[in-house]
Amino acid sequence: MEKFERPDMSFMRRHPVLANAAIIVVVAVLGIWIVYFSIAIFTHHGQSRTVPGVENTSYTDAIQTLHDAGLRYEIRDSIYREDIKPGYVIEQFPKRNSVVKPGRKVFLYINAVMPKQVVIDNDDRPREYALSGLSERSALARLEELGFKKVRVVRVLGTNDMVIRVLANAVPVRKTQKVPVTASIVLEVSDDRLSSLADSLTNLENSSLQVGSVSYDDYGDEYSVPSQNEPSPYIEPEQNEEENEYLE
Repeated sequence: MEKFERPDMSFMRRHPVLANAAIIVVVAVLGIWIVYFSIAIFTHHGQSRTVPGVENTSYTDAIQTLHDAGLRYEIRDSIYREDIKPGYVIEQFPKRNSVVKPGRKVFLYINAVMPKQVVIDNDDRPREYALSGLSERSALARLEELGFKKVRVVRVLGTNDMVIRVLANAVPVRKTQKVPVTASIVLEVSDDRLSSLADSLTNLENSSLQVGSVSYDDYGDEYSVPSQNEPSPYIEPEQNEEENEYLE
């Protein structure tokens, strides 16, 4: 009795290389098909959303608007601006009317409730004035780096061209003290007028001494000073005729 064999088994026995190659191709195509549809499902292939504009709106309203549009959100940073209400959205990314995939994350920049506090001078000597002893250029560069916008330089009487102190909203600032970046800064800088005045007085004093001292040699032979031991010459006054007659 002859044994019955399946056609596919006989093909695999006769052509094992071709059979294995065919199986690999089928598995690869099936895998690609599964991956494609999985990506399409997770990435919402063929779907899109238009990003609504949430700038200049409150934080709660912005979140609700993005949620209704099928989008997510993330607060990227909190900064302070005086022209926008606290807790309102200053900027968003992606921008308004951008076309994105559903579930895309929108980054929000929120206006802080309180302005940012910074330390003008972090030197560990809290009893001294901030930035004292620095040059005007260095002090201005430091204030600009910290984000101060309202800075005014005032010249005061002093002996060197250095910073004397810093005032924030008319209050002197000490080292390690925190100051809001929105404060009005006054930078008091010595203008070196005291040193110039001292030099002028010294020159004037030297000039006065030179004028007051007289050298008799400058007058030549026409002017002589009597010696202390030599008696002063006495010139007898001439008598007039009337006095002579009376004496006779």
